[in-house]
Amino acid sequence: MVLFSLVATHADVDLETVAQLSNGSSRLASAAMAGSPIVSGTVVLATCNRFEIYGETSNADDLEAARSALVSQISELSGVSEHLVSRSFSTRTGPEVTKHLFAVSAGLDSAVVGEREIAGQVRRALITAQHEGTASSGLVRLFQAASKTAKDVGAQTALGSRGLSIVSVALDLATDLSDSADWSSKKVVVFGTGAYAGATMSLLRERGCTDISVYSSSGRAEGFVATRGGTALDGDTLPAAVAAADVMIGCSGSETRVEAGELATVRAASPQTLIAIDLALTHDFDPAVGELDGVELLTLESVRLAAPQEQAESLSQASSIVSGAARAFEQERESRSVDSAIVALRRHTMNVLDSEMEKVRARHGCTAAAEEVEFALRRMVKQLLHVPTVRARELAANGQQDDYVAALEALYGIQVEQPATPAPAAECPVDHEELRSDTA
Repeated sequence: MVLFSLVATHADVDLETVAQLSNGSSRLASAAMAGSPIVSGTVVLATCNRFEIYGETSNADDLEAARSALVSQISELSGVSEHLVSRSFSTRTGPEVTKHLFAVSAGLDSAVVGEREIAGQVRRALITAQHEGTASSGLVRLFQAASKTAKDVGAQTALGSRGLSIVSVALDLATDLSDSADWSSKKVVVFGTGAYAGATMSLLRERGCTDISVYSSSGRAEGFVATRGGTALDGDTLPAAVAAADVMIGCSGSETRVEAGELATVRAASPQTLIAIDLALTHDFDPAVGELDGVELLTLESVRLAAPQEQAESLSQASSIVSGAARAFEQERESRSVDSAIVALRRHTMNVLDSEMEKVRARHGCTAAAEEVEFALRRMVKQLLHVPTVRARELAANGQQDDYVAALEALYGIQVEQPATPAPAAECPVDHEELRSDTA
């Protein structure tokens, strides 16, 4: 099986294009699996500054067709032309897939280097794919290894020790724009109830903010504030809360957004400046709100430009851990790829042995002599299989596993079958609707 990925991130594509591409991302994995039989597994990672699709196909010859199928599905779901979709995504295969995902999960490829939220987003991407039945066994192992690598980076380096994140940098920018640095006196309205909104609530609390209201277009605000505190808003109470707010923060990425005209009407009688922080990939706030008098708009691009760089030593240590983990994963994966071939060779050999022993028993019966012959033959077969098994592992480590499989077919006529992908769990306790609403 061959892993590949299509990657569109803040480093190569403007965030507006990333946002457009990710429209319909929650339906992409299932649509891709249904629309293209050559795609045997799909996991979608959509965050506030990246849209990445990880896939698995049976062999390298199918890669181009698999990519084309995904580009077509993305175009159909997002409304972006296939030409622009294809141009926006870079394609990774082989070890590049592993190293990139490990670096992403560890926060090395983030707009705010070392941020920790991305590790949770990588983990939730896998959970969602498993729940929907699109995660192949190879992708499950890849994402689980990426999560472990992120933990190792966090435990063994100082990367991220300052607690920097997209939210924290955005709040720092908001502080700089405010008349007062005292968050305890500010009224804040948060849009969204996903994991990113939860992280925003925690950071606001850490800074002393106590007057926090939460709005969710899907009606989940009551349940959200029940465990985190704050005041739940609905469509009737939202305008008054926005009119009185000092800061509003968008974390939902829902189809409902605050339009500039509506905000101007609501804020017409408000004397204080409103700071609008839009952290949603698909925009919770109309970009035109930044042109209104008395409104300061901060976007993901603002955060990216303001994000400080982590210390060179921590980055070097983290990069070394990621590179080592990626190499180990690839070696283990290559070794695993010949397991089926080894099993096939042993089965073939043992079938020959069993056939010969049937002849011995038919002639001599279950005598001590027959048992002695069987013992000697099994010991001989074990010794004969030792070198081919060792060579299989050695060839796999050098990326030559296909040569081994071809040799078995040429010498013995053995057809090596790939192991079937395990069925997904029947049930998952995660609120996937909440995950989908949290695109940041």
